[in-house]
Amino acid sequence: MIRLSVRDPEFAARFDTLVNARREADANVSFDVLAILSRVRAEGDTALRDYTQAFDGHDLEASGWRIDTAECRAALEGLAPDLRRALELAAERITAYHEKQRPADRDEVDATGVRIGARWRPVEAAGLYVPGGRAAYPSSLLMNAIPAKVAGVERLAMVTPTPRGEVNPLVLAAAALVGIEEIWRVGGAQAIGALAYGTRRIAPVDVIVGPGNAWVAEAKRQLYGVVGIDMVAGPSEILVVADADNDPDWIAADLLSQAEHDPTSQSILFTDDAAFADAVAAAVDRQIATLATGATARASWDANGAIILVERLIDAAPLIDRLAPEHLELAVTDPEPLFAAVRHAGSIFLGRHTPEAIGDYLGGPNHVLPTGRRARFSSGLSVLDFMKRTSFLGCSAPSLEKLGPAAVALAEAEGLPAHARSVALRLGQ
Repeated sequence: MIRLSVRDPEFAARFDTLVNARREADANVSFDVLAILSRVRAEGDTALRDYTQAFDGHDLEASGWRIDTAECRAALEGLAPDLRRALELAAERITAYHEKQRPADRDEVDATGVRIGARWRPVEAAGLYVPGGRAAYPSSLLMNAIPAKVAGVERLAMVTPTPRGEVNPLVLAAAALVGIEEIWRVGGAQAIGALAYGTRRIAPVDVIVGPGNAWVAEAKRQLYGVVGIDMVAGPSEILVVADADNDPDWIAADLLSQAEHDPTSQSILFTDDAAFADAVAAAVDRQIATLATGATARASWDANGAIILVERLIDAAPLIDRLAPEHLELAVTDPEPLFAAVRHAGSIFLGRHTPEAIGDYLGGPNHVLPTGRRARFSSGLSVLDFMKRTSFLGCSAPSLEKLGPAAVALAEAEGLPAHARSVALRLGQ
């Protein structure tokens, strides 16, 4: 963990290093993924069977290619009552939030008499990647599947690796809760390839969403254009702005909520009080010792953690914008001035009683967010990622008379005579 202060003469250079540091996995996976995708495209189900045997240790012909919906319903029915209620509450809140994202069609006639507008329609099919094994998160399934359902996507195909044929029952329960009926026991880059290209068993989709490891992320990157994707996600990150009126243990827990994800995750604290910074650092060390995920959190905090002292908390705003964090907590008495001042963040959590973890599970807004400074130009997953806008235009003869001459002039100026003629002929020229 590094300590920085804006009073340090070398602050600008050290902060630049922090901003520009790469935390993605070091493994060069692009060539491996290219080979996997090429084989899936050429061999289809045969490649999927071989890769599943090699990577997940089971034979799809023996374990079955699909997970039956009855197994999902049984998993949901078998949940402890408190856990089921929690899952249902999360689904309700996520659905309610995303229903308000549905865009409205536009259809009007402008002053020239031209009918003009746009209509929104869902994609026909979406693929949902759900990690398996240790990194199995039913919350991510809800966050990815519910916006697709709200958008009106007709077919949602889920793929998930099942190491040694085993599948996380919580994931199956979440699938049953949101009504996913097509679930395939395949994972990794090969599953992304199958969703994009299609195989004899698995029909292709239009959009692929969902988190995964470096191979999955690279496969999505390589296949963008063949299909739509949500984003190429990198390691998780959190930035907390906190004053000395906070409980240091609360803030330490918030920082560790992302550090425990992966050794490449990043947790950063901005504060205006040096003594409070020391107290948070000490609390982080104490709490790491008590976490089952402590080894991962320790590696993340030591390699990528940072505490930054500023003169005034409002001074953090331009520094936050340069980092463009995935998650931004404003743990201060009045978060509004900072909230107004910050331009770039994936999602913002306002006040001392809004830990980022609430957003991970059931706050309502989506927890699939841009990482690696991509919040400068992109947004979190939404209903719009499963929809497309088609514009339309309708000219009457009188309205074409008004617009046509200018179109002819512009087409001729661009050296496109057929464009000009297609309008001019309708004008009787």
